[in-house]
Amino acid sequence: MLLDDDTRMIAEAARRIAAEHIAPNAAALDRHVPGARETFLANLKRLAENGFMAVNIPAAYGGTEAGATAFALTVEAVGAACASTGVTVSVTNMVGEVIASVGSEAQKETYLPRLADGTYPAGAFCLTESGAGSDPAAMVTRARMDGNEWVLNGAKLYITSAAYAGLFVVWAVTDPEAPKGRGISAFLVEKGTPGLVIGREEEKLGQRGSATNEVLFEDCRLPADALLGPLNGGFRIAAGELAGGRIGIAALSLGIARAAADAAIAFVKERRQFGQPISAMQGPQWMIADMETELEAARLLILQAAALKDAGEPFGKAASMAKLYASEAAQRATYTALQLHGGAGYIADHPVERYARDARITTIYEGTSEIQRLIIARATLA
Repeated sequence: MLLDDDTRMIAEAARRIAAEHIAPNAAALDRHVPGARETFLANLKRLAENGFMAVNIPAAYGGTEAGATAFALTVEAVGAACASTGVTVSVTNMVGEVIASVGSEAQKETYLPRLADGTYPAGAFCLTESGAGSDPAAMVTRARMDGNEWVLNGAKLYITSAAYAGLFVVWAVTDPEAPKGRGISAFLVEKGTPGLVIGREEEKLGQRGSATNEVLFEDCRLPADALLGPLNGGFRIAAGELAGGRIGIAALSLGIARAAADAAIAFVKERRQFGQPISAMQGPQWMIADMETELEAARLLILQAAALKDAGEPFGKAASMAKLYASEAAQRATYTALQLHGGAGYIADHPVERYARDARITTIYEGTSEIQRLIIARATLA
């Protein structure tokens, strides 16, 4: 797919920043080396200053206004350098997009510039609960009116960037008597709001540099205008934004897989067995060929979904197809890269073991592969 000059320039700038500043910190961030988190936060600020935290946000609110295709290419480039940084970029952009899509003018003027310029290091979505993962309509977090304020109570689980996010989009039940899914609303909650409590940071298999926390709401009081979008319209907002977020996670999956593939290609050219580079052997050649074909197919699915979104066309099915295929392809690519490295791939001196760990979650968050299949099937059979 051919890209216009502006989109190509944005992608090249993202790759340059990722290579120069983000990739050198990735291994240290994964291992929780002292100082790595501070460098990570500095890199988030650098990305914001270069327009990458608000890629698809109108310029009137400080955004780059470059579209979904530029967003996908940005996340791919950053994700190839560091998946933990890539997922932060993806989620923060989607927080901005939901505000731009359904927020009031006051909310757009207040919050979007702070996401765009890095005043907020990141944004966070508070949707998942212990009993409401693939079935978000089953959430039990409540928001009730008390005078002219909303009072939030409940707990959210596995919230990306919660430890340093400046702004949270929170979903809660506002009409418990409504049919399932129809009495949910969305709210904007700033860091430091009394009653907003950030729980402990989870220890994870992969993407260890990205903070993942429980977020608690204990009589958390919000002004009436913290409501985002229509009252009891939160489920529709979540469904719409998850579709856009799936483009981001598909692109992140591709970035991780691309980094693994590039490492494998370099390794097989250097590694010699039986008197020749293993790249000269048919077995490794076919493994590389299959990996390259799958990654190119994933890229085209992602760009198709992004192009549909940019054109204002329905893109939900395409986004699910891209997310399903790219995330599953990333599992195969990272494990193929590890296999091509042999025993060396299992050692932390080589980055492919990190790529394999980082890729694993991509088939789970923003909707599991099984949920994507349901969405695709229902759209096809409708």
